[in-house]
Amino acid sequence: MKGSHSGQRSKPRPDGRRREDGEAAIAAGNQSEAGQAGAAQPAHDDAMTADMTAKKAVHEPGTGAGCLGLVATPIGNLGDISMRALDWLRQADLIACEDSRVSGRLLRHFGIEKKLISYHDHNADEVRPVLLRHLAQGARIALISDAGTPLISDPGYKLVREAAAAGIKVTALPGPSAPLMALILSGLPTDRFLFTGFLPVKSAARRQVAAELATVPASLIFFETAPRLADSLADLAAVLGNRPAAVARELTKLYEEVRRGRLGDLSAHYRAAGQPRGEIVLVVGPPEAETAVAFDLDAALREALARMSVKDAAAQVAANSGMKRRQVYARALELAQGGAAAQGGAAQDGTADDGDGLEADGG
Repeated sequence: MKGSHSGQRSKPRPDGRRREDGEAAIAAGNQSEAGQAGAAQPAHDDAMTADMTAKKAVHEPGTGAGCLGLVATPIGNLGDISMRALDWLRQADLIACEDSRVSGRLLRHFGIEKKLISYHDHNADEVRPVLLRHLAQGARIALISDAGTPLISDPGYKLVREAAAAGIKVTALPGPSAPLMALILSGLPTDRFLFTGFLPVKSAARRQVAAELATVPASLIFFETAPRLADSLADLAAVLGNRPAAVARELTKLYEEVRRGRLGDLSAHYRAAGQPRGEIVLVVGPPEAETAVAFDLDAALREALARMSVKDAAAQVAANSGMKRRQVYARALELAQGGAAAQGGAAQDGTADDGDGLEADGG
């Protein structure tokens, strides 16, 4: 899990170049090799192939040569990494990571020195073929994220899919996962759950996502940032109803906290208390059958049309419901035109009555 939803987790260096992207990272080798001035360096591919041949596989299924290992790393507490994960990282020929600076600190803590190659959203199309080629040549490659279980709200599924399609062994070294930890701490139903990553930045988009998920009979899990937390809780309450929820932050760390309550109450708390610190996971309970009420679009539009124009009424109802504005506007226009036609008909009926009455009186 990351601390923001920018999507740009691997930032460029001041010179505009990304660290360790593509085959350049592999060819460069580690810093100690690069620092030996004047020393002749053999082609890295040949060295890697020889090294792979010499190494012994870890004594467990699926970790021999030519294997991709999905290795979970700590989400805060370094003590949560497993012995299997450390063994795999030590045995790997290459480690693919999101940000080499973040992963480098983790590896140094455990005394692991390995060649790293950045693999993230912005370079995946370029780096994936490189990784697949080395896997096909017999390499053992570990894929890790900055924190937690790889592929969960992180890049990697395409690499797994293509490796499996090529007949390459793929295994996983399970471990920490912020969404699952938040769920089991939330006190909400765990038999069915849906994780959807980060909520959208804009309120209208958040409400639309909430409307799409409103009838899902499961607990909902989201990542969210501290600056948007109070607004997101309010948006979810407006669309989903005041469901029970939990806000989990700083999981596995010293100041770990799980605050439980209704969406509206949680929103009010964070508006008053200010932005919380740390990385946040939000869990929302499933629909409550006894309080579930279907959204009445026509009723909402009629109430809004009594106070404002068709355009403004449609915009307000769309924002409150999470429905598409074009769909809401079309229905608002129908209701407005229908109302005008009804008023016109009533006026014509009234004129005829008056006419009849005048003629009767005159007669």
